[in-house]
Amino acid sequence: MRAIVAFVLLALPLVAADLAGEIKAVIDSPSYKGARWGILVVDTKTGQTVYARNADTFFAPASVTKLFSCAAALVALGPDHKFETPVYALGKVKDGNLTGDLVLVASGDLTFGGRTSKDGKMLFKNDDHIYTSGFSMETELTDSNPVAAFDELAKQVKAAGITSVNGDVLIDDRLFIGSEGSGSGPRVISPMIVNDSLIDLIVTPGKKAGDPATLSTRPETAFFKGDVDIATTEKGPSYFAVSNDDPQEFSIRGRISEKSKPMIGILPVRRPTDFARTLFIEALRREGVRVTAALVRKQVASELPKSEVYAELKPTAKFISLPFKDAITVTLKVSHNLYASTLPHLTAAKKGGGRSIAEGLKSQGDMLKEIGLDPATISFGGGAGGSNADHVTPRATVTLLEAMQKRPEWSAFKAGLPVLGVDGTLASVVGKDSPAKGHVFAKTGTLSWGDLVNGRMYLTSKALGGVMTTKNGKDLTFAIFLNDKPLPPGVKASAEGKTLGKLCEIIYENGP
Repeated sequence: MRAIVAFVLLALPLVAADLAGEIKAVIDSPSYKGARWGILVVDTKTGQTVYARNADTFFAPASVTKLFSCAAALVALGPDHKFETPVYALGKVKDGNLTGDLVLVASGDLTFGGRTSKDGKMLFKNDDHIYTSGFSMETELTDSNPVAAFDELAKQVKAAGITSVNGDVLIDDRLFIGSEGSGSGPRVISPMIVNDSLIDLIVTPGKKAGDPATLSTRPETAFFKGDVDIATTEKGPSYFAVSNDDPQEFSIRGRISEKSKPMIGILPVRRPTDFARTLFIEALRREGVRVTAALVRKQVASELPKSEVYAELKPTAKFISLPFKDAITVTLKVSHNLYASTLPHLTAAKKGGGRSIAEGLKSQGDMLKEIGLDPATISFGGGAGGSNADHVTPRATVTLLEAMQKRPEWSAFKAGLPVLGVDGTLASVVGKDSPAKGHVFAKTGTLSWGDLVNGRMYLTSKALGGVMTTKNGKDLTFAIFLNDKPLPPGVKASAEGKTLGKLCEIIYENGP
């Protein structure tokens, strides 16, 4: 018996030494001279430290920030919360004619039916349109109707007996004060979100060289006017130049090879309230409801009724979202900056914490403290991870994850995390035969800037935080941060994503 005990006591340090040596060989290599690493790996069950490097030092977390904003919002609203977006008829209805305005009150619904499949499931793509840069053949659009909510509301308005609106159609966007997002993608944060506040631009080559290419938009709408001149060429690279100086006008010039698949680009919506207003009117007209108001114009706040009016009215129509946990899944899986930037606002709206982004982040901090996090170990200037103020310690990240694992919201939270080698932003960071594939659930983060002096990218942050089960069956909670790494010319940040994937493999293989 003593021999067995001695063997166990000798074996455990050897495992730890192997793990430390394998990690050291990666992070202390010459290519990381001057860069900073912060790592903490703990045994989920016992809380014992498995590996640590600068665990209490602040690092830029990039989109690992979304772990914090999603956790706070998920606890505040609840996984099964459903957004209800009502429409009110302000005026009298006689013989089908509404003499007055039709008002949609925005609820902050992140997806607003635009990612819902025909069988009622929330959809996302690993190469989601939200991050399309330029035009891409890799970007995929979900098989869903981006204006499904408006179509449903229009049907309900018609079913309520309204066949004509002899006033205006308005969008009440006063749930919170609009702000600017802290990550790439659409920058305008509003409680009214349709199709991720984007217009998708789909370019299809003509049948043969010399034919003009075809541009279609998703959704199809009169809100934007386009001036398009794209030629179909026999061969050669495809390229596009997009100009969008006016919020409602764009022009595209370029070329596309006749053998090319359709290419997808995006155009951010800078006036989401006015965009939604036009889309709602178009849906009403498709349903046979006559609207006398102008289809496209700029709405002003003074046109809206006093908020107290709604309490005295019964909604004419109402759109109900899928459970909030489904939107959290999209936010985490594809690292959705627009949704994440909206979450502090939604947390504050639920908790009565105010309408500004500053008040939203204060409410988020209060929720994180309630979850079990020390606010002194975090700093955030937004919900998505692109703010200069965004800094956390590896220990704070692990503490958050440990606390969430003890809460009833954990199953919904974990379900949203990208899975190593399987989906979301971790789909391709390891090989198909990776031993750790499917065993790591974690949120990624990337933040880089152009170093114009040296013609390279400066990687401010490549980060990962989550949980894994090792090959020995041990559950671990971890955070890995790489900060301040100049990349060689031509090398993309995704190369360091693979490094973090390699570290996950090392921990999976050599951990306890």
